[in-house]
Amino acid sequence: MILEETTSVNAPAEDIYHFFGAMDENYERWHPDHIEFRWVSGDGLETGAEAYFEERIAGELQRKTVRFTEVIPNRYIEFKPTSWLVGMLMPSLSFTIDPATDGCDFTQRIKVRTGPIGARLNRREFDAVREHMTAEGENLKRILESEATSTV
Repeated sequence: MILEETTSVNAPAEDIYHFFGAMDENYERWHPDHIEFRWVSGDGLETGAEAYFEERIAGELQRKTVRFTEVIPNRYIEFKPTSWLVGMLMPSLSFTIDPATDGCDFTQRIKVRTGPIGARLNRREFDAVREHMTAEGENLKRILESEATSTV
């Protein structure tokens, strides 16, 4: 199963990519339920770098350390949990930045390993994750579009 959310952002791909490159500065303003983000190893947004983050989803504290497995500047960012147990259930997360007429389409994807019974049993949790992703997309749009108008 793939949880997916796409948001149209009236900003260049470089601005979206830079936002994620400076995640240590942007994480808490990206979503009110984001608590902490820090780079653990590597030199920022690059393949092999690791980051730790905490967030609340549906009131539950989530803590994850992830390793960036593919980074294509201004286009694609993929990362995977470093915990083998978390990775068994959630093998990868990604951000895709696709050029569009008035900016870019920003797509978040979370791959989840579950069958139909697991999807049904965990429907509330998955719905909460989708709601969180939607808010992240809308907040990214608001932040980047307001910064673009303030610099014109």
